[in-house]
Amino acid sequence: MSPTIVIYQKPTCTTCRQVYKALQESGIPFEAVDYYTDPIPAAKLTELIAKMGITPRELLRTKEPAYKELELASRPLGDDELVELMATHPDLVQRPIVERGPRAILARPAERLKEIL
Repeated sequence: MSPTIVIYQKPTCTTCRQVYKALQESGIPFEAVDYYTDPIPAAKLTELIAKMGITPRELLRTKEPAYKELELASRPLGDDELVELMATHPDLVQRPIVERGPRAILARPAERLKEIL
């Protein structure tokens, strides 16, 4: 049996809804986590970033008000600091993130979901 799929999402996000629907239609069991009501802890974010093979800065949503308010474009922050900020400010996290066992992807665009199924 393959590992459980987990989607970290914001239910009102269009791309998240597309990925959620595709997962439902696939018939593969999955767990959905609304990381606005159930925030992703910093340790889990670090794990997901490692599984995706990206840097924390690559997971930032740069068009969010929090990104501008926190001046993240000009502040030389370390990876741990960025992860802590994302854990505190969920709007900063790109979405949806789909995790399956040792792998995770940023399912943006929604078609990327095929890479992990």
